[in-house]
Amino acid sequence: MKIDHFETDALMDVAARPPLVFVEGRGSWLADHAGRRYLDFVQGWAVNSLGHCPPEITMALATQAQRLISPSPAFFNDAALALAHRLAELSGLPQVFLASSGAEANEGAIKLARKWGSLHKGGAHEIVTFADGFHGRTLATMSASGKAGWDRLFEPKVPGFPKARLNDIDSVRALIGPGTVAVMLEPIQGEAGVVPATASFMRALRALCDEQGLLLILDEVQTGIGRTGRLFAFEHAGVVPDVLTLGKGLGGGVPLAALLAGRQAACFAHGDQGGTYCGNPLMAAVGSAVLEVVAQPRFLAGVIERGDHLQQHLLRLSATHGLAGERGGGLLRALDLGRPIGAAVVEAARQLLPEGLLLNSPRPNLLRFMPRLNVTFEEIDRMAGQLDALLRQIR
Repeated sequence: MKIDHFETDALMDVAARPPLVFVEGRGSWLADHAGRRYLDFVQGWAVNSLGHCPPEITMALATQAQRLISPSPAFFNDAALALAHRLAELSGLPQVFLASSGAEANEGAIKLARKWGSLHKGGAHEIVTFADGFHGRTLATMSASGKAGWDRLFEPKVPGFPKARLNDIDSVRALIGPGTVAVMLEPIQGEAGVVPATASFMRALRALCDEQGLLLILDEVQTGIGRTGRLFAFEHAGVVPDVLTLGKGLGGGVPLAALLAGRQAACFAHGDQGGTYCGNPLMAAVGSAVLEVVAQPRFLAGVIERGDHLQQHLLRLSATHGLAGERGGGLLRALDLGRPIGAAVVEAARQLLPEGLLLNSPRPNLLRFMPRLNVTFEEIDRMAGQLDALLRQIR
């Protein structure tokens, strides 16, 4: 396939991509090869926490690139140490492993739990996960996920991931046995359609893990780093996990993730975990730059204000168009369209509006909204106005 002068056939065909090529981005806006602009409320699936090409990140990259790019993970580097100390300080989990993707961090969490089970629970290795959960695309993280249809892909799967039901503590308790070592979940199931775990369920889960001597693993790859209005989503429930994974927003657009653990859970021996780019100073410098902005109380308060503003627009759209409501937390929200038109709305928003609008439909009846954390109120208003006009056309 040819798009203007861009040949795309060399890229492996693993996704249904539209016939356009993005060449530039600033803040909440992207521009394609033909010069058309798009208001971006996907932001790389909640990756660009500060938007496209924010000065904090471009400056961190330029400065670090002139100092040190990759000395090998066999040595310490100052940028990785600074980021690890900051994450430990902010999370209350003192041990940090830096990685390149959320799936890599989650794979590490699974390995860590199994190692902990071999040391402290007689070889227990099962990790209770949840129906409709999503933890990544490695073989182990796909096995841990509860995404529909994945149980038939790339067989045989990695065993040891019985599935409970979110917000049903009895379904978790029923799966715990002598082989259980941990429980792993997302505080908000993103790919399932932005389905939050309730605060009471999170507290009950923490108590159950303490009672049974299990590790509580929270996958905050999508919800972490300010997305819900707190730096970490677990803060809303007043619990602290034993193991925490971060990604997406931590790098603000560059490949960066982290696996955090309490001292009791941090049981890797030398050689158990590693990776060529783990702790890469170029990426670590960006992570510190992102935290310098996002971890400020005033910034997080702004996320809550913007989330409330977005929520009010979505509720108004739902009432106006007879939709089925909205849900989510902070600036991770979903609009339930009430019928399976999500893909059609996404396509029309990108193509038919005077200026393109980028939305995401994780389920046929849903739209998911993941704007930059410093999205302006005017941009939220603009998006809502565009979507209102589009829904009127479709209706």
